[in-house]
Amino acid sequence: MSGTPEEPVHPEPPETHTTHPALTERHPEAHADRRPEPLADRRAEPAADHRAAPAADRRAAELRDYGAAFRVAQLAMAVVDQDGVVVSANDSFGSLLGSDPGALCEQAAADLVDLASDGRTWHAYREVLRGRRSRFRCTRRLKHADGRSLWAEVTVAPVPDSRRVLLSIADISDRRELQARLRHLQMHDPVTRLPNRALFFERLSAALEASPQDAGDTPYAEETPYTEGVHGTGTTGRAAEPRGPVRSSYESYRYGRTGRIGLCYLDLDGFKAVNDTLGHRVGDRLLAAVAARLTECADSDGYTRSGGHLVARLGGDEFAVLVEDSTGTEQLADLARSVLTALQQPFDLGGQRLSVSASIGVVERSGFGTTATALMQAADTTLYWAKADGKARWTLFDPERNAHRMTRQALSSTLRPAVERGEFALEYQPLVDLADGAVRGVEALVRWNHPQFGTLPPNRFVAIAEEDGSIVELGRWVLNTACRQARQWQKDHPRERPIFVSVNVAVRQVWDSDLVADVAGILAETGLAPHLLQLELTESAVMGSAGRPLQALQALSDMGVRIAIDDFGTGYSNLAYLSRLPVSVLKLDGSFVRGFQDEEHANPADELIVEALVQLAHRLGLTVTAECVETSGQASRLRRIGCDTGQGWLYSRAVAPDRIAELIGTEPLPV
Repeated sequence: MSGTPEEPVHPEPPETHTTHPALTERHPEAHADRRPEPLADRRAEPAADHRAAPAADRRAAELRDYGAAFRVAQLAMAVVDQDGVVVSANDSFGSLLGSDPGALCEQAAADLVDLASDGRTWHAYREVLRGRRSRFRCTRRLKHADGRSLWAEVTVAPVPDSRRVLLSIADISDRRELQARLRHLQMHDPVTRLPNRALFFERLSAALEASPQDAGDTPYAEETPYTEGVHGTGTTGRAAEPRGPVRSSYESYRYGRTGRIGLCYLDLDGFKAVNDTLGHRVGDRLLAAVAARLTECADSDGYTRSGGHLVARLGGDEFAVLVEDSTGTEQLADLARSVLTALQQPFDLGGQRLSVSASIGVVERSGFGTTATALMQAADTTLYWAKADGKARWTLFDPERNAHRMTRQALSSTLRPAVERGEFALEYQPLVDLADGAVRGVEALVRWNHPQFGTLPPNRFVAIAEEDGSIVELGRWVLNTACRQARQWQKDHPRERPIFVSVNVAVRQVWDSDLVADVAGILAETGLAPHLLQLELTESAVMGSAGRPLQALQALSDMGVRIAIDDFGTGYSNLAYLSRLPVSVLKLDGSFVRGFQDEEHANPADELIVEALVQLAHRLGLTVTAECVETSGQASRLRRIGCDTGQGWLYSRAVAPDRIAELIGTEPLPV
């Protein structure tokens, strides 16, 4: 074929071609036998011909122009019938596909421009052919006869007044190439040439969306609860038993897909110092060198099932290695170890030798049901653990540790309101005279009756309270409640020797509040004598006291309040301080007392140390309380050494105030 359309682009209805007067006048031989008509009629006829002939001529000229334009148009076009078969194609269409236009006729248009490769495009194309849709446009990658590929924008639209459609194709290869270059610049880091944060999250989101529902049950995957992975010795410190049965998924196995996702999120240790001391140019060269080693580690990973791992720079000195269709935690552990080993080798940057280490947070889990946000939060948390545990190591995400962190966060956000809501209560543990077994005092221990987590001991929330400052308000409440209770016991047992109450005080209470004024006000309000109040501070807090804390302790001591050093022997242990501090009591840490438990194989050194501490305290005019007394054998040895009072489960656990009231004035406790 010559490439000329078999029919006009805008064909007329059949009846127009056979009856239009402009067409019949062109063939006078067909009317030779007609008889002349009356003059009046002949006069009227030329007027009719005068109107019809020019219109027909214009129409014919238009059709010729349309055909010529179709043939010489730079835009590739083809007319397609309702069955999807090409009935005419122009020269540009043939050139685009590297074929003669005539050879393209009678071929299926969908095959020529790849319209049947996906169901959505095929359906839209068929809807236009059937007249149910006005037009549609799509982008296709076509192959030229010479083997090169090109990108084309395909448009299909109905031809007016016809049952055919016009197929037009625009070569957009140059535009696509420009878009690809711009996208590459937009999605890659200029320093390391690695994918940036935007491309990383795009790839991560796509991987999670493609994860099958049964991904967690593939034969490659095990959800093993590691507690922590530490680089250095090559061990990972993990629990040995998996969480549950591992079932197989035939389809995932067949196509090499596990549906699991793995992530190594790393941060260079001390990179800021490189920038600060050597400049950002050296820092950028170091980042580029690190990126090259990370890429090498990712490419050499022997577990890859779905292509290379994505290595990205997320910003600053943070990098990520994304492992799609991971085979389990062992794969991620091996990858993290190889990364740490690679980064430990010195970097030679233009004759300047630098060493760097990294901390890595590792997460591995089923992709189904996981979001990009949740995965990154877990990775960020695990990276924080790796740094907190000493840096230059990798740590695997631990759900239990994370649950504890989440609980800590929940406690922190509700601690202040809990004081106002009255969710705290005090229990008291007796302090017993080792000589006669009499209860001389009690230590007030705070409990948090949390509406969600139940009753919480002090070690679950006191450190949090110290961090956010709520310890000041909580400590003031504890002090007031304990003094009021001690005074009440004194009122209820006027004939008995009054017992003192010991209250723990945080250093922040001394710095952030007027502790002296608070104590004086509470004692005056409750009517408790100062010598019946004992304040306990940790050894590290007391031994390092200077300035305001030391002045406060001295003022409290002058007031008559007793000061005790809690957990003595675990902090500075600077004995020189004892002679200069206003301290009345030493409370030996329980670690010394626990050494007395094995009476058959007693360690003489333990007893010698405790005896020396007791003798030193007595010579300085201090009394000694032993914590964690659990057996009568321990009590006997402590009494023989000369310890004054004991505290522990041998006598009583921390109990409610009414139970302490029952102990006052009763038979001495066993010693």
